[in-house]
Amino acid sequence: MGDGIMTDMALNSLLSRYAECMMWLARYMERMENLARLLEVTETFVRDSEGQTAWDSIISINSDEELFRTLRPAGQQADAVLFYLTERDNPGSVISMAHAIRENARAVRPLVSIELWTQLNVFTRWLLDLTPQDIKPNSLSTLCTRIRLECQTHYGIAEGTLYRDQAWLFYRLGKHLERCDQITRLVDIRYHMLLPREEKPGSAIDITQWTAVLRSAAAYHAFRRLRPVTVTPANIVGFLLKNDGFPRSLAANLRQVDDVLGHLATHGGLRNQCAPLQECLDELRASLNDQTAGDIILRGLHDYMNWVQVHISQIQSAIACTFWPQAPTVTETAAALQPAQQ
Repeated sequence: MGDGIMTDMALNSLLSRYAECMMWLARYMERMENLARLLEVTETFVRDSEGQTAWDSIISINSDEELFRTLRPAGQQADAVLFYLTERDNPGSVISMAHAIRENARAVRPLVSIELWTQLNVFTRWLLDLTPQDIKPNSLSTLCTRIRLECQTHYGIAEGTLYRDQAWLFYRLGKHLERCDQITRLVDIRYHMLLPREEKPGSAIDITQWTAVLRSAAAYHAFRRLRPVTVTPANIVGFLLKNDGFPRSLAANLRQVDDVLGHLATHGGLRNQCAPLQECLDELRASLNDQTAGDIILRGLHDYMNWVQVHISQIQSAIACTFWPQAPTVTETAAALQPAQQ
């Protein structure tokens, strides 16, 4: 019996480690694709009040102001490109995420297909070999396009080859949590960056800048299908937050997270662990459903986005408390899910 108990404990610890690595593999891949798109769109479309490329908006979206000042004390905005591509001391850079993806993929090697492992191995090796000298003028768009396409290739291979077990569910959980976090950051920062502009609403410059917000979320064509003529800040905010048919919207990804937790709850012994997570998620979804985009803007978009991000962070922390081997006590898990004050 003693050997049996030890075997079960070892198995549970191993599965928890796999679950954690699958979640973070998906989160880092999603985060990298979003960053590559954000860099590319910012270079092409996003300008500050002086007509210069607004690299500082990316720093704000990622809440990296302090780290950027520490690592790039000269404070040149153009340094943001290297800061997010090849800066090894920035955990949010492409090269740092490539290392994290590689390590997480290595940890779950028994769970992934040969095709997926090969693609990740070649892709991350290319990224880890990048140097600042490789980032040449006028080459950023080409580089970011390749990163995005490699990330999308990864999603296709994962969708077509990963076995539909708990590992797949945690992979999905990471992907959709990351999308929730990314879309709220984008809407929050870009909305308030554009709000004070002197141009009148509806001007060509205003529409161009708001179109860049859609492109940053890969939402331009989907939005135009629904709104071929009218482009307003409220329409865009509503689409990115509330449209359930757009795969990167907040509403769509909260629904996907709920779906994953529902599937996890059907696995033996996990219903009680998933119930508190679903309750926290239900509060978030109800809050979003009960307000129009106009209501959210009128009551304070920044405060609401901050409230949503706090909830997403609480859900992530509670998932770690619930499923990873170093999980705290049930009391600590419940404390992590206490509603945040809006």
